[in-house]
Parts: sequence; C-alpha cells; structure tokens
Amino acid sequence: MKYVNFDKMPVYKKLADFAAMLPAQSSGKASFNFRAMLNAKRVAACVTPMAAGLKYSWAAKAVNDEAVLLLQELANEQELIAKYKALLNGEIMNTGEKRKVLHHLSRGELGQPVIEDGKNIGDFYRRELARFCSFADAVHQGKFKGSKGDSFTTVIQIGIGGSDLGPRALYLALKNWAQTAGKKRLNAEFISNVDPDDASQVIASSPLEKSLFILVSKSGTTQETLSNELFVKDKLLKAGLDPSRHMIAVTSETSPLARNSAYLDSFYIDDYIGGRYSSSSAVGGCVLSLAFGPEVFGEFLSGAAEADALALNENILENAALLDALIGVWERNFLNYPYTAVLPYSQALSRFPAHLQQMDMESNGKRVNRSGENINYQTGPVIFGEPGTNGQHSFYQLLHQGTGIVPLQFIGFLESQRNDDITVDSSVSQTKLAANLAAQIVAFAKGQDSEDKNKEFPGGRPSSLIYGKKLTPASLGSLLAHFENKVMFQGFVWNVNSFDQEGVQLGKILTKKVLSGNFGDDALEAYSRLLIN
Repeated sequence: MKYVNFDKMPVYKKLADFAAMLPAQSSGKASFNFRAMLNAKRVAACVTPMAAGLKYSWAAKAVNDEAVLLLQELANEQELIAKYKALLNGEIMNTGEKRKVLHHLSRGELGQPVIEDGKNIGDFYRRELARFCSFADAVHQGKFKGSKGDSFTTVIQIGIGGSDLGPRALYLALKNWAQTAGKKRLNAEFISNVDPDDASQVIASSPLEKSLFILVSKSGTTQETLSNELFVKDKLLKAGLDPSRHMIAVTSETSPLARNSAYLDSFYIDDYIGGRYSSSSAVGGCVLSLAFGPEVFGEFLSGAAEADALALNENILENAALLDALIGVWERNFLNYPYTAVLPYSQALSRFPAHLQQMDMESNGKRVNRSGENINYQTGPVIFGEPGTNGQHSFYQLLHQGTGIVPLQFIGFLESQRNDDITVDSSVSQTKLAANLAAQIVAFAKGQDSEDKNKEFPGGRPSSLIYGKKLTPASLGSLLAHFENKVMFQGFVWNVNSFDQEGVQLGKILTKKVLSGNFGDDALEAYSRLLIN
C-alpha cells in the first residue's frame, strides 16, 4: 500500500483529459448538459443505498458512465478501501501527530482488535460507553441530585470546536423526534464561545439548582472552555450551590480534570479520536444519553456502525460515502468548483452544516501531503449551508444566477418529526417543503431560457440528494458517518493528513502573547490596543 500524491497517479491525467473534452457552460466551466441527460430513467437508476434506510441520489451530478469508470479506477489506484481497512486496524494515520485514528471504533469493531501496550482500545471505548450510559440512567432515576436536593432537568455542555459543534447539531437534530417519541429526558444547552455573553445568556435562562454541567476538554487546558467553566462555577457559588455536585468532565485519563473531586465523575476519551470526529464518543454520548436516554444514543451508534460497514465496499456504485467522495474530487479538481453547499430541507438539521464545516475544512484544508511536502493541486472545498427553505430566500440567488457554479448537497425526508401539520391550499407544509426541494434540484440542473436575461437561469448546477423516510437516531448516525467517511476518502485521494489541525495553533500562540503583554510584533500590539481596554 502506497501513499502517493494525487497528480502522480496515472488516472489523474485520464480524468483531466476527460474533463477537457467536455463542452464549456455559460460560466466558462466544463459540465454536462443536464437538460438532455436528466430524466426519470436516470433519477431511478442513479441511487445508492445507505445505512438506516437512507439513499444517496446522484442523478443530478455531472458524471456519466465514462466518468464513473474513471472514478472507480481512481479508487482502485489510490487503494482507498485498503487504507480505510488499515485505519480500522489501528495503523498510524495521523502522520503529523503520529497517532492512530479510531473514531469508528467508538461505535463498533470492523477490523482486527486494536491493541497498544497490552491494552485493548476497543474495550476501553466500550467500558466508557457503559459507564456514561449507566451514569445517565442514574441521573434519570434521581440517584444524583443538585446541591439543594433537586432532580436535574437541564444538562449544559461546556466545550468548543468538536466538543460543541457535533453534539449541538445532533441534539437539535433529535430534539423534536425525542419529544414526539416520549424519549426526552433532560433539556440541553451549550456554552462554547469565550464571549461572556454566550455563557451569561445560557445561565440566565437555565434553572441552576436543577442544571448538570458537562465540561469537555481532552487536554483539560482549553482556554475558552476553562474560562467558561470558571464563569459557571462563579454563578453556582453565588447561587449558594456546590459546583462539584453540578458538574462532570469528559477528558483524557492524563488530564488535570481526570479523577478530580471537583466533578461528580469523569468520563474518558483518548488522542485517537479527534474533536471533530468525537460525537460518537463520550463527547457526544454523555449529553445525548442524558438528554434522550442511552438507548437512543445506542440507536444512533447502530446507524453509524452500519454506515461504516457499507463504506468497506470496493464497488463505488454500492458505497455511497466513497461515491460521494470521488464525485467531490471530480468537482474540485477537474471541474474546478471551489465550494460545496450543504442544504438540509429539515429544520432539525439547522446546525448540521456548521458541524460539516469544521469536519471537512479542518480535515482537508491542507497544502502539504502526509509527509509534509507541498502539493500542486486543490484540496478541500469551502463548505457552507443553511436549511431550506430559508436558504432559498437568502443565498440561492447567487447559486442560481451567479457567475460561478457551486455543487449542492441536499438532504430531505418524507415525513416530519413531530407529525404536527396543517393543510393550506390543498397541501400540508411537509408536502410544500418536499415540493420546494424537488423543484430546486431540477431548477439548478436544467435552468430556464428567457429573452429577458434577468429571468434566464443557465442551469448546469450539479447536486446530490440524501433522502429517507424520517430523521431518527439511526438515520442521523448514518448521515453523520456518511460525511465522516466521505471526508476520510477524499483525504486519502489527496494524500493529506485529514486528522490533525495545525491551522488552529498559530492564533492560539499569538493570543497568549497578547494576554501576557509580550507582543513581539508591533502590528499585533497595535491591533490589541484597538480592541482591549
């Protein structure tokens, strides 16, 4: 198994030559004529099953049979499935920090047991899963109470980055479903920004005597998180409450938060699960189990594990994550599209695009390969998004009629989560939502001719669609794992290390200089004088 730069692979030139033969659209970029190729037969044929009943439709993507064959060749040449298996078996994949990458192991064992220093890491993850699930059950049974003897009604997670974005997105995704299914246990809130207005607003609207806080920091030294912890503890003390009876920690076993009497309990993660991939570990598991119950979190893990297993298929037409990844590479490197919009037609997924921003851009926003050498091709795209139909009244104007082409990833469901709807003009709101989604896919692809240029839509805007019956814990797990695996496969294609994030470090270093007063740079000092009293 070799790790080779993408542009050194024989198939790279084949893909470039194929793209060069495509006719240019009005944007000046090569594409396919969707007006000719997108029909009912193609919509029915271009569907790949996903886990938990979801499906991946790629009918409106700019690929034909020849392109698919070339993308399969790319997957084979870059040994993408072999590299995935190596990751699952515990080989060093985070080359920058010389670490294994084991977030898949937090939801199931697909490879051989991963042993280090005589320790079975899978057993460690399973033990922590059992521990925090047992703790959640105990909270629900009233075995843990606040300082004044009140049962907990609210759980508040304190964390930033991967300790916030994923868990927050998943909680919001399941909140309506859980209320309707009778699975809601505790209300959840999140504090992430070091801006004091964030913590202050959450605290002001929460019943402190009935609130349980989860402090999430792998190192136990994250500046923003520890600042917010002290903010919260100050509020608890001023309310006459004992912080140690209102707080648990999710951290590493070597951090100062571990086995610390300042917390009711500590639950552990390790360096092999990166923050943006940690939602299926204790980072997401604690808050989701407390909010909805351990059995709901178990359903979420099952959906993710099923998706991970499907991602082992070497046939790209039967492997949705791999196919999605390869089409994304085709769009990024050969159609030269620098952006991707994630557009969920589900209000429950309102924060899912924000989570994918971090997952994708922090993973593959790299300019050197796994060995630290410069690369000569584009890597990760810019990710953005907003739920439909809100986005239609915001940035879709540019997507439809702007000078550039932005590939689109739609997500939709046949049913709403709450089953609470109203009929207006002969249709319910859920039907109107679905109608908007179908209309947008075709409008972006086929466009519209008009003698009035202001009303002309060039079309040629490619999109995919992930769809299913309803957003549930299992389908949410499937959806999350799909995108995690898509990003992983693209990193393997581009030969980058998708599992470190050195890009966040320089700002932290300069922040410490500002706070210490030892600026070392006159521009840094000048900006600091503008912003700090």
